[in-house]
Amino acid sequence: MSINVQRLETKIKPDPKRVITKFSFPKSKERAKILIKRVLGLNENEASITLQQTLRLFSNRHINISNIFKANYNHILPLIEELGISNDALPESKQLLIGAYFTKEQSIESKSICNPSMVEAPDQTDLLRGQKRVVISLRGVGEDGISNLIFREGILNKDGSLELEEMGRVVALPERISSKTYEKKHFLDSVKKSEAFSDHENYIEAILPKEFDYNHLTQIIDDVKLESRDSDERLQALDFLFSLAEINYETTFSLDTTLSERVLFPNTASESQGIEDARFVKYTNNAGVVSYIATYNANDGEEVLPHMIETYDFYHFTMMPLHGIGAHQKGMALFPRKIKGDYVMISRLDGINNYILFSDDINKWEESHLLHEPKFAWESNQVGNVGSPIETEKGWLLLTYGVGVMRQYVIGAVLLDLENPRKVIARLKEPLLKANSVEREGGVPNVVYSCGAMVNDDKLIIPYGVSDTSSAFAYVYLQDIWDLMIPEHGVDYDSQSAHILLVEDDKINQKVVTAVLETKNIRVTVASDGVNALMELAQGNIDVVLSDINMPNFDGFQLLKYMTEKKIDVPVIFLTGLQDASLELKSLQMGAVDYIRKPVDRELLLLKLEKIIGF
Repeated sequence: MSINVQRLETKIKPDPKRVITKFSFPKSKERAKILIKRVLGLNENEASITLQQTLRLFSNRHINISNIFKANYNHILPLIEELGISNDALPESKQLLIGAYFTKEQSIESKSICNPSMVEAPDQTDLLRGQKRVVISLRGVGEDGISNLIFREGILNKDGSLELEEMGRVVALPERISSKTYEKKHFLDSVKKSEAFSDHENYIEAILPKEFDYNHLTQIIDDVKLESRDSDERLQALDFLFSLAEINYETTFSLDTTLSERVLFPNTASESQGIEDARFVKYTNNAGVVSYIATYNANDGEEVLPHMIETYDFYHFTMMPLHGIGAHQKGMALFPRKIKGDYVMISRLDGINNYILFSDDINKWEESHLLHEPKFAWESNQVGNVGSPIETEKGWLLLTYGVGVMRQYVIGAVLLDLENPRKVIARLKEPLLKANSVEREGGVPNVVYSCGAMVNDDKLIIPYGVSDTSSAFAYVYLQDIWDLMIPEHGVDYDSQSAHILLVEDDKINQKVVTAVLETKNIRVTVASDGVNALMELAQGNIDVVLSDINMPNFDGFQLLKYMTEKKIDVPVIFLTGLQDASLELKSLQMGAVDYIRKPVDRELLLLKLEKIIGF
């Protein structure tokens, strides 16, 4: 039985008239110089007429177009000086005209405007009973296929309808705040979150002052590179340091812009090809302070990685990277509050299943657990999330997407336990929303996709992208969802069958073995070496130890020897990729109950464990 979905008349379609200005440089420095010479060769009358014509054509399309021309002229001042021309000697009309030649318009949504999210707006004044003002974020795709973040504002009515506010007259880009001051200690703390930087902490700490801003850091790095004979590795570390500062940035919009006029366009190398699929959530911290946080996919043309945005008012935005082994797949979605002291995130770590991640640091994600796998035909290819979980009295409502036959994307739903979101309570057997006959056609056919829904009164409001071309809206009554959800008979973390300590230093093997064990409702604790394993064993309640042999600090044999000496009576099974036959004999002689070679065979591992602990 399908859910009764009410599609709204409100639609958002691509608008080719929405454009921004970009600095435009010719393909070579020599061509740029030739262009400058040609403009300088114009007499005063020709230059003045050409500038006036340009201002007449573009002033109504952009805010302060003359300031944009002057800023772009300042970008190429070094070339002016190389030509032996005094800046002071140039009349302002020629300066502005040169700047205009180094400026171009770029469309921001001519190809598509899709993958929306919706959150309650900060301002809820001047509304009628039952209304709610909302902020809608969308992925605009324009010239060169570059994605950017676009905003619209609207009012939800009690009957489920949506009224969009009138579009602003022009499009505005924010000012990047490069003068942000970094404290050395805090900056290094964020540096240390990246595993790519672990070998260079002391070196970097030595060259940084106590406080610095973005421009100061750039100068420091340039000076060190100029004077240093350091290794290529250290020079690469400096480049990494710069890139880290570059993606920790802030932007601010003018207060006289409307929300629909504000556009976040790629601002760094890591997002040069797109700011994609922002999943906004209204986040409330432990002190009750509300901010709006989104994860988004930063695309540089070769790699897509998750980054984060935070704002309190949708004027000022802070952009920051995410770190850790859990932050290497796109499509992460943050829970709207901490749970038992931890930040919680949904992610598609392996590209197929939904995982749940926990962290005490919102920018670093390591601990992960398999949460939700494909179960029905309409999601057999893969599943993921379409926005942050929504807190309801029944549990956390997580909207998912499923990819089925012919790569059709549909939207489904699962319900998670409020106190223990690792536990799936129920799920929909049929899709909540799929493309109808009108919605199938577009840039990517047969796709409905959202980046975040919200609840208003007794309804779930779903903004969704239509085949990667436009955006639409629908609502469904929550009670209809509850009525059609079926109980989940999978993992029950309140009555787990066993507790296994996995001692393994390889991150991939940690995830593979953990995923296998969790299918049998087994609780898994991971230790990266023998020393950490001993700390976990001291806590008690371990039924079996699965341990690698070759590990740093304290290997598997040393661990087993210590356990024997201390009379820690817990069965040990060794897992190893070493191809030395004598190791198996040594393992059994030392008291291991079994020995399994990597890559671990799923059925073999479960069979051996079943003989020891049963399921």
